[in-house]
Amino acid sequence: MVDPNCIFCKIVAGAVPSFKLYENAETLAFMDINPVHDGHCLVIPKAHFATVFDIAPEAFAAVARTTAVIATAVNAALKPDGMNLIQANGTGAAQSVGHFHIHVLPRQLGDNLLINWAPRPGDMTQIGEVAARIRAHF
Repeated sequence: MVDPNCIFCKIVAGAVPSFKLYENAETLAFMDINPVHDGHCLVIPKAHFATVFDIAPEAFAAVARTTAVIATAVNAALKPDGMNLIQANGTGAAQSVGHFHIHVLPRQLGDNLLINWAPRPGDMTQIGEVAARIRAHF
């Protein structure tokens, strides 16, 4: 599956240049050209899947395996204070490219990146009700 209008599909095809980090038969990892921090990179399936709701389980597993390799290498090379693995789906989650991808995002203490939130206790009754609604869809 390829989307001829997808920038990531064009990167996979070699039609658009990228800073490739790692490639195998199923996945590609490359540097994000709009990095939050040094070392910010992306891992994608070579086949086009728009979101987590579209990706085949085997392709998701391949991306997860490659993400572990890349995260380990980024951690060894840059020694950040921490690391986020971020995967967004849809405009409400700020997905900027409609091709499934995982951000490998090295973090620094005090970087104040806005994906953080302050934990606060939830309403246990409401949490239980929402859990039941979710379980009904398995």
